[in-house]
Amino acid sequence: MDLKLSGKVAIVTGASRGIGRAIAVTLAAEGMRLVLAARSQDQLETLAASLGRECLIQALDLRDPQAAQALVSAALERFGELDLLVNNAGATKRGDFLSLPDADWADGFALKLFGAMRCCRAAWPYLAHSGGSIVNIIGIGGQTASAEFTIGGSVNAGLLNLTKALADRGIQDGVRVNAINPGSIGTERLQVRIRSYAAEHRIDETEAARRMAGELRVARFGEPEEIARAVAFLASPQSGFIQGSILDIDGGQTRTL
Repeated sequence: MDLKLSGKVAIVTGASRGIGRAIAVTLAAEGMRLVLAARSQDQLETLAASLGRECLIQALDLRDPQAAQALVSAALERFGELDLLVNNAGATKRGDFLSLPDADWADGFALKLFGAMRCCRAAWPYLAHSGGSIVNIIGIGGQTASAEFTIGGSVNAGLLNLTKALADRGIQDGVRVNAINPGSIGTERLQVRIRSYAAEHRIDETEAARRMAGELRVARFGEPEEIARAVAFLASPQSGFIQGSILDIDGGQTRTL
């Protein structure tokens, strides 16, 4: 299927590794011109060199209130247009609610929620001009609460609501806004949890991954590329009637409506 993305311009935040990196690789393969944002200059340079496409890298911290506007301005200065914003940046701290200090809460909201909100606000006029789209990478914890994921669940729930609200605004402005909720995906963060589980139960990591997936009642963990392919589809004209949708890509882990 031709997704008709060739030559279009995308900003991908959190692009240096994991899901963000896979999104960048997939969009580059579709012929898009990319603006890659993350905090790690070295990782961004390595990624950009591997893509074989025209890229602009922006090493910045989206917790900075000025960073989102600087990112969008750099994209416009380099490419003159913007067709897609993928908000993927942000990780939140797990742990016992009673032991998580205010600083951890503030940090979680500052990057993932406020960073995404500011990127949407800065990019909106240019996406409206191009008839472009936004894809927010959020997470299933925003729908199903967990005692060990109070910060992430709260942040994700806020982003889910923001997605719906901006999709409502997008109908009149011509901007499509959708979101993806990844489940347990084979990134570095998941590998840390697998190693911890393996050490705790004195088993190897392969068995630990199998048991952890079983406890979640899924057949396996997902791969970053499976999220990336969905992003490309949601960004394309082929999904032109999809607006305000929340796509769970979690192997069936989410069983609520």
